[in-house]
Amino acid sequence: MINRFERSDILWQRASQIIPLASQTFSKSHQQWVRGAAPLFLSSGSGCRVTDPDGNVYIDYLQGLMTNILGYADPDVDNAVRRQLVRGVSFSLPTPLEADLAERLVEDIPCAEMIRFGKNGSDATTASIRLARAHTGRDRIAVCGYHGWHDWYIGTTTRSAGVPEAIRNLSDTFAFGNMEELTDHLTRHSDAYAAVILEPAGTAMPDPTFLPALRALCDREGVLLIFDEIVTGFRMGPGGAQEHYGVTPDLACFGKAMANGLPISAVVGRREIMTGMEEIFFSGTYGGEALSLAAAIATLDKLKAENVAPRLWTLGESLMARSNDVIGIAGLGEFLAFGGDGWWPRLRIEDPPVDQLLLVSLLRQEFIAAGLILASSYNLCLPHEDDKVQDETIEGLAAALSEVRRHLESPDPAAALRGAQVQPTFSVR
Repeated sequence: MINRFERSDILWQRASQIIPLASQTFSKSHQQWVRGAAPLFLSSGSGCRVTDPDGNVYIDYLQGLMTNILGYADPDVDNAVRRQLVRGVSFSLPTPLEADLAERLVEDIPCAEMIRFGKNGSDATTASIRLARAHTGRDRIAVCGYHGWHDWYIGTTTRSAGVPEAIRNLSDTFAFGNMEELTDHLTRHSDAYAAVILEPAGTAMPDPTFLPALRALCDREGVLLIFDEIVTGFRMGPGGAQEHYGVTPDLACFGKAMANGLPISAVVGRREIMTGMEEIFFSGTYGGEALSLAAAIATLDKLKAENVAPRLWTLGESLMARSNDVIGIAGLGEFLAFGGDGWWPRLRIEDPPVDQLLLVSLLRQEFIAAGLILASSYNLCLPHEDDKVQDETIEGLAAALSEVRRHLESPDPAAALRGAQVQPTFSVR
């Protein structure tokens, strides 16, 4: 059992005095783990394994929140960054790398006729919303899924502190797949909606009729359809979910896996809409930063050359089946299972015998003890394909679930926690 976290705890005490949450990202903070039974920092990574400040080594299934599709320290990406580093990082004019990368995206993504780059997913989604409002002359937005930290979206969640009510009132949410709810929004406020933005796949696979019906509804109402492909992009395939499902949006947002961990995102879309980028203000000092551009080019080239997306689908389907077998053997199959498509297997909990947050805490505590950084999904990278890694994963999963079963059978399962229960950021997707 892994139980050495002294250095991690010392670092947390130090960082928490000067950094809110001791983290830059809610999803990476101590709130997501049983503090005292998990590392709070990581020091290094190679392939699919990471090391914490106390020297504990784990198989990592978070992969930088799905950014490291080729794994940590991929040699081809790292060498591209090193070559660019000696040439320069942030220039006074655009570099040829911007056009080189944009051409690759235009070639692969169905809706992409023009491209603009940002640094993270929230940049891209927010730029797409501003662009849609400028193009249509309308203000309201219909949203489904998670789209970042900016006011127009986060105001629809429980994390709306600091967002003016006037902004919150311009965005309406709808449930994935619920055409009746969305149609009601668009018709109740006729000629008021600029865009519908959603994650086209993720925790649920769309019904075969949903995305085509959504495309037809947006066309009928004069509303732009925006696919947030920050998660699906490059994992479902080079052209994302829109290529996979054969439904082309007006605009789309890409990021995460695009540069194997380096910060870059993109807004892509139809030329007649994207030319509006010359009028709206979407402009930042680091938008053309060269290391991330070089990394993205190397990443996309390797993804295609090594046919990575189909390999990860196959890996995910195999890992999901083996994991569900282990869940069944542990006697937890009535309320626990991995589901979804192979590109993103997700752990589903339905009607657990204890409070769901308590169960999540027990699971994450025992996953860590078994050498797995695993939360609610297998965020796959190419090095996970190794047979030894898969076998170690299944062995670790079996050990963790055996402990969880033992805790659940005890008179007081909460007493098994070796620290504070995890805390939700908010519910999305």
